[in-house]
Amino acid sequence: MGRAPTPEDDLAGTVKISCERHCEIIPPMEATGAIILRAIFIVSVFVAPTLAQAPSSQQEQPEFIKQGQQLMREGKLDAALALYRQTLQTSPDSLEANTAAGSVLDLMGQGEEARQYFGKAIQVADTPEHKAMAQRAMAMSYAFEGDCKKTIQHEQAVFNYYGSVKEFFRQGETADEAARVCIDSGDLDTAYHWYQVGHDTGLKEPDIKPARVDLWNFRWEHAQARIAARRGSQAEAQKHVAAAKAILDKGTNPEQQPFFPYLEGYVAFYAGDYKTALQDLLKANQNDAFVQCMIGQTYEKLGDEQKASEYYRKAATAIAHNPAAAYAVPLAKKKLASLAS
Repeated sequence: MGRAPTPEDDLAGTVKISCERHCEIIPPMEATGAIILRAIFIVSVFVAPTLAQAPSSQQEQPEFIKQGQQLMREGKLDAALALYRQTLQTSPDSLEANTAAGSVLDLMGQGEEARQYFGKAIQVADTPEHKAMAQRAMAMSYAFEGDCKKTIQHEQAVFNYYGSVKEFFRQGETADEAARVCIDSGDLDTAYHWYQVGHDTGLKEPDIKPARVDLWNFRWEHAQARIAARRGSQAEAQKHVAAAKAILDKGTNPEQQPFFPYLEGYVAFYAGDYKTALQDLLKANQNDAFVQCMIGQTYEKLGDEQKASEYYRKAATAIAHNPAAAYAVPLAKKKLASLAS
């Protein structure tokens, strides 16, 4: 199964998780892609663009999940939640319904109630893999509140599961996903630690191919560039941007190309070069909620509140349950309220 996109899936990464993962705007680094994808097909809950990677097996989604996802695409979160709760009245131990209800509640900003459903999902999960996916959903719930510490606590369970079955690629992606949440919440030291763990763990894959080595090295350089940019170390950030481009120019991971303009825009934004940031971010994945949010922030810095609001509105409607949406949805709603006042 080779998952690749993730720079988080980070930008979330791989190419197909729902945003397929292409919403994790964060780069090629975060593991989220494959993980999310897997969660999507196992738990059958998410609909949106996020990261991506192809699952080893795809299960048919229950009809109520399909209906709920359609309602979410239409912006009818209340109706989707009502549908999931109706299903739970007759099937209170449904893993899918509990996870779906919790995901919608997170999008609605009701994290405490959401975690009651995720807790139930963890309790009723019938296999170690399903339990790990429920733990991941719980981790993302805390991500919606910018809680790096709690996110790590639950991602650790997912990380341990993949280690137990020697799936080092997914294990590395889990670490990257946790790191993505931490960098977005401002805990740069913890983010650095988990990105490094993700890189080193991913390289443990038996008989790893050169292209996969390049992928992990690209994600690591991508992550280090973003962290350096956040710390105000522009020279260091540019060094890692150049290293990331050199790896990308080898042509071994062409699906990572969309994550590079995102990286350039990210670094330029934190350098205060908002015109360059905007040019680069407009070349990144325009369906990624994180990217949309960053474009909104850039327009706001440039004094164009109308365009900023346009992009914040897009980001606020994300329906994925991943790091990109966890960062973008709450922030975009807050920004819209602020700009309207």
